[in-house]
Amino acid sequence: MVLRDEQNHPFYVRDRARVNELLTCKTPAAGDLVDLARFFIRYQGFPGAYDLQEDLTKVLQSWHMSNEALNQSTRKLWMSGDALETKIEDSVGSGFDTSDRDENE
Repeated sequence: MVLRDEQNHPFYVRDRARVNELLTCKTPAAGDLVDLARFFIRYQGFPGAYDLQEDLTKVLQSWHMSNEALNQSTRKLWMSGDALETKIEDSVGSGFDTSDRDENE
């Protein structure tokens, strides 16, 4: 038995939930393709989250796509602007909104 030193990815819990959604998706929308490609990039070479990495490959296989086909599709989506279909709450950032600040502060 080989023991692996696994690291915990800071986005694992959120990403796991989205990957679970992708596993049940039969016909991917633009946002699904973009998310899958983003996860492949995020976890490529990451020493951990092996279950999630294996599920990314399962999703790709269930959509009958290769990694290259996924990359080509997402490049086209980004060039056309259709990749922006992804959910706002899935974007990386602090989520801090300065628009609610009182101007007297």
